[in-house]
Amino acid sequence: MPTVIRVLKGNPTPEELAAAVAVVRARAAAAAAAAAPGPAPRARGVWSDPARTLPGAPPAPGPDAWRTSYWPT
Repeated sequence: MPTVIRVLKGNPTPEELAAAVAVVRARAAAAAAAAAPGPAPRARGVWSDPARTLPGAPPAPGPDAWRTSYWPT
């Protein structure tokens, strides 16, 4: 069902009227997209956990932490 927009006051140019209609349609589309349920988020697997790639516990902070901050080969 088409929506009718009436200008109650003033005399807008066709460009001004087109801009107003574009804003109204964009807001309506954004509201409809926000109300639509999206896919459920997938649980993160163990293989994609970034902590898995660390070789061990991170170095403790202190004056010599820079010496142990590299990854051994």
